[in-house]
Amino acid sequence: MYELDKLDRNILNELQSDATVSLRTLAERVHSSVATCQRRIQMLTQEGVILRQVALVSPPAVGRQISVFVMVEMENQSVYHQERFEQKMRAEADVMTCYEISGDYDFLLLVHSVDMPTYHAFTRRVLTNEYNVRSFKSQFVMNFAKAESKIIL
Repeated sequence: MYELDKLDRNILNELQSDATVSLRTLAERVHSSVATCQRRIQMLTQEGVILRQVALVSPPAVGRQISVFVMVEMENQSVYHQERFEQKMRAEADVMTCYEISGDYDFLLLVHSVDMPTYHAFTRRVLTNEYNVRSFKSQFVMNFAKAESKIIL
């Protein structure tokens, strides 16, 4: 595991707030040089601390009117069946997250869908016995009180 120092944590906090910040501005904010910041970002990326830099998009602003947390119970918990399910979830554009979880369910998904007919078609197509799904429970998001990706370091 890569050992983060204070400068690494400061760089990560800044980038998590705004990854489009220029290296010069970043260096000023963390009290370091541009070259040092550039090297640190490269190292943090190589070490797998920074997975990727992305833009956060509002689902309703791009026509995804329904957001659903879906708890999925598998029929068979074998590695083969779970990996096959995970592979299918990675291929589904509407599935934003897929977590393997403990408890009564095996997976937790976050799905952003255009509308109810589209979500219903997703459940019929994907959450079936063909993909080893015993049952699933849909929890519809009523309001985004907080949707954050930043881990404060």
